[in-house]
Amino acid sequence: MKVLVINAGSSSLKYQVYDMTDESVLAKGLVERIGMDSSILTHKPTGKEEVTEVSEILEHTTAIRKVLDKLVHAEHGVLSSIEEIQAVGHRVVHGGEFFNESALVTDEVKAKIRQLIDLAPLHNPAAIMGINAAESNMPGVPQVVVFDTAFHQTMPESAYLYAIPRVLYNKYKVRRYGAHGTSHYYVSQIAAEFLERPIEDLKIITCHVGNGGSLTAIQNGVSVDTSMGMTPLEGLMMGTRSGDLDPAIVPYVMNKEDLTLNEVNSMLNKHSGLLAISGISSDMREITEGMENGDPNSTLAFNMYEYRLRKYIGSYAAAMNGVDVIVFTAGVGENSVVLRQRVLEQLTYLGVELDEELNKIRSGEPRRISTANSKVEVLIIPTNEELVIARDTNRIVEESK
Repeated sequence: MKVLVINAGSSSLKYQVYDMTDESVLAKGLVERIGMDSSILTHKPTGKEEVTEVSEILEHTTAIRKVLDKLVHAEHGVLSSIEEIQAVGHRVVHGGEFFNESALVTDEVKAKIRQLIDLAPLHNPAAIMGINAAESNMPGVPQVVVFDTAFHQTMPESAYLYAIPRVLYNKYKVRRYGAHGTSHYYVSQIAAEFLERPIEDLKIITCHVGNGGSLTAIQNGVSVDTSMGMTPLEGLMMGTRSGDLDPAIVPYVMNKEDLTLNEVNSMLNKHSGLLAISGISSDMREITEGMENGDPNSTLAFNMYEYRLRKYIGSYAAAMNGVDVIVFTAGVGENSVVLRQRVLEQLTYLGVELDEELNKIRSGEPRRISTANSKVEVLIIPTNEELVIARDTNRIVEESK
């Protein structure tokens, strides 16, 4: 089966085409600036030259049509016809309490995704646009939705409820949902395979650390706690998000600065984190470079980022009464040698021993960076959320036949 994986944003659309016979990627690409007359389509067919096209793309239906045109193009294509695509998988950020696993798209499923727009106002509407656009271009082709929140639906009430009046949960479902679920699930599974141990026997802390970031405590193969909350704002310090803060700061700052709700929301999501503290960038590479050049603000930003990450690892070790495996993944987790070293050299109380030479090796494969004597296995595992979506799509469509 060939599966088209779509990750639709409000003005962008990422895609990959998988041949599920061997899980190979036939092509991938990105459509940017949807809604403008200078939209950019970047198409990367495997084994062929990358191609870029600038044109007017005003909505997602046109974006997918142009993607499909590229996929069957005589020179740049990888398919003989669109009919080769037998299923479409979509990333959806928020599944609320409706979905604890991926689902075949139906009118009822789409209605539930719409009901959750208040919980993901930036992401779920875009996902709906992507689903509708795929239906318009490929009528009759089955579609599957894969939710970032589904993996975390195994958390107990003691982990997902907030200590606020219960009526707010009962009426509005105010609770912890988490995010990056497909990534946390994928790297925990790969960790168990790499170590050749049953995942049910492991206590794993997965660190998905990129421009956004979250940690998950995984016990017996399921998520028991995660750092992001009702929204992706809670938890770690991130590129432009504040992470944890005293909620009383919000009304205090609103009053002092005469800010609206939208303005304070923008401040916490887009103008905080590494960017706010360093004053130069939200990119950990630039922060690290600034720190190495002696910039005090970059140094402070790095130290705050590392400290919060290390605190969460410690808290999740406490939550599970121990930890067997720590996994680093995503852009920063996979690539920042200095961040991993700084975090791990302060976790010796857990029995962590870092192999500094292994930590410096650059590789796109899962690998161990702890010593043979370390009581905790420390791994770097490249994440692959698109593959999880493709696998779920393939499985659910096959089961529905």
